[in-house]
Amino acid sequence: MAVTSRKMNDILKLFIKILIFIHNLSYRYIGIFSQILEKGIHPKHRLMKYHLFFVNNINSGDSVLDIGCGNGYLTYDVSKKAKKVVAVDLDRKNIELAKKKCFRQNITYLVGDGTRLNLEEKFDVVVLSNILEHIEDRSGFLSRIYPFVDKFLIRVPMVNRDWLTYYKKELGCNYFLDPTHKIEYTLETFEKEMAEAGLKVKNFSVQFGEIWAVVTKNG
Repeated sequence: MAVTSRKMNDILKLFIKILIFIHNLSYRYIGIFSQILEKGIHPKHRLMKYHLFFVNNINSGDSVLDIGCGNGYLTYDVSKKAKKVVAVDLDRKNIELAKKKCFRQNITYLVGDGTRLNLEEKFDVVVLSNILEHIEDRSGFLSRIYPFVDKFLIRVPMVNRDWLTYYKKELGCNYFLDPTHKIEYTLETFEKEMAEAGLKVKNFSVQFGEIWAVVTKNG
């Protein structure tokens, strides 16, 4: 009976892992195919309204650096309020799309690795929207841009967004929202990482299982 029960548990665990694999895969492809339905815009832009967080924390005279700008939709909204925006993305196709669909006179789009920027001018604000979690050496990255930025507007995913995330981890399955993520945060790990970079979290909110934070230099 014990052997049979053990085998049944193994079968159930395997079945659950298969369902988790399907769950992870469906999450990814829902995002991909829904953009076709939404005419190229990810539905999260419409439903989460996270653009407002960035726009509301920018002043009309600010110069803004948008690292990992993607298709430029957030850059475009920021540029309506900011004095100027320099937007950088590693993917040339993203930049080409942004130039076509999200161009304004006060935006400069650049193809480049945001973690290796050779900055020569200072910016009032840097926008890091779902960027830090993709970077391995986050400490080095933040240290490089630290001297050139006064305020950091950061949006990152939380690892403790729901119980299923921890259950996936317990079973040894991929529990990150994206396989390219290097980290997903709790409030504690986020604040610790900011402090180690010489930054402090001025204020934050938790929205849709994400941290939306205004971060400034410590001291």
